[in-house]
Amino acid sequence: MQSVHAKRALWTALAGVPGVRSADVEMGGALLECDGPVDEGVLRAVVAATGLALASVQRELPLA
Repeated sequence: MQSVHAKRALWTALAGVPGVRSADVEMGGALLECDGPVDEGVLRAVVAATGLALASVQRELPLA
């Protein structure tokens, strides 16, 4: 991620994805908290719209 502007643009874009409850965006990555499954294709499209690329998606299940 190139700048604070890119970080803010990604945070704003991810906040608009249905099911995304919160997004913690840092240089080089983002951690999303979601209400349920979020389509990876949607995430890739949203990230691409900001001029960035999604390298990988890692899913973690919450502890009960």
